[in-house]
Amino acid sequence: MADAEGIIAADTAPAGRWLSIVGIGEDGAEGLSPAARAAISAAAIVFGGARHLALAGDLVNGEARVWPSPFSLEGVLAARGQRVCVLASGDPFLYGVGASLARHVRATEMNAFPAPSAFALAAARLGWAQQEADLLSLHGRPLARLRPFLQDGARLLLLTSDGDGPAQVAAFATAHGCGASRLIVLEALGGPAERIRSVTAEGFDLGDVAALNVVALEVRAAPDAPLLPLAAGLADDLFEHDGQITKREVRALTLSSLAPRRGELLWDIGAGAGSIAIEWLLAHPSLSAIAIEGHGERAARIGRNAHKLGVPHLKVVEGAAPGALAGLPTPDVIFIGGGASEPGVFDTALAALKPGGRMVANAVTLETEALLIAAHARLGGTLTRISLARSVAVKGMTGWRPAMPVTQWRWEKPRQGEGA
Repeated sequence: MADAEGIIAADTAPAGRWLSIVGIGEDGAEGLSPAARAAISAAAIVFGGARHLALAGDLVNGEARVWPSPFSLEGVLAARGQRVCVLASGDPFLYGVGASLARHVRATEMNAFPAPSAFALAAARLGWAQQEADLLSLHGRPLARLRPFLQDGARLLLLTSDGDGPAQVAAFATAHGCGASRLIVLEALGGPAERIRSVTAEGFDLGDVAALNVVALEVRAAPDAPLLPLAAGLADDLFEHDGQITKREVRALTLSSLAPRRGELLWDIGAGAGSIAIEWLLAHPSLSAIAIEGHGERAARIGRNAHKLGVPHLKVVEGAAPGALAGLPTPDVIFIGGGASEPGVFDTALAALKPGGRMVANAVTLETEALLIAAHARLGGTLTRISLARSVAVKGMTGWRPAMPVTQWRWEKPRQGEGA
């Protein structure tokens, strides 16, 4: 039986620490502590990849089980109560199976014996301070997620999926104006086949790269490199759009009103070019977002923009609200940038929002503005009028051309027991 967090309840758990999780490096059994070696030898069942089991060698006295394909933890959980050992690469709790197991098994039921992670070994070889580098796993993840980390002077440590990974990183960095970056490929760290080679990204010519590798990147950006700013309000021309986009200055103010917090989910209703959802995701890697767009071509464009700007994990739902909102995960925050005046959209969004959640809606038409003014009178919140003007050429001189004003309503939904 599992509790609300998916952790197996204590009343069904056997006494004692039945599960051992052992991180093993390329040096195999020789690199393990006596306690880790004993945990492997004492286990009735030892789970791991074929490589991990081979590295453990004669320490395995119980039944050796190779992970199934597709990967599943069911075998481990079904053996609950027996002496079980799980083998993993390096630190099992850094992009590893330990973190996955911890979602189902309490810490009081397991003993963990981490080895140095690939990141730790790479930093040690290079003399880099880990806390001053960005650590990113590209294993099984789109390379596009590297884009926001390409900042001049940054040091990146990257886990790749295979021997082609370093060449792909080099090509990506070069394509984004960072070809002069120093790229170091560290292979089979900690084992007898360890090898470290260095090139520039644009001059990458390394062959026969081991499947187990870490890429270290010292970013050197060209003066005109298309680096993404770290603040909200990306230039409009970074997005592919048909004019249906929250403009840069208004977008920056809107992101401030949305006030993203760690782990929150955003619904971007009437997403247009997806600019709000994309910048929401760029704010922190723990954030998630769903862009809802009824226009098919725009929905496809949102996906392209998300991939281009380093957040390919943005979920795009093609369909018109309110119907398209049915069955979506409950949002912490909602932004309505288009379609608020369509029947049912506004009220459905209000009902779907989590108690304590935040809603921000922008209006440029009188009809939608009237809706927001009425919502403010009924529910409270804050109303803000955003007026902008940009300089333009006027008969050889310069003047101001005002943009359409935007009325913004921001509201926090009362928690249970609070007044409306």
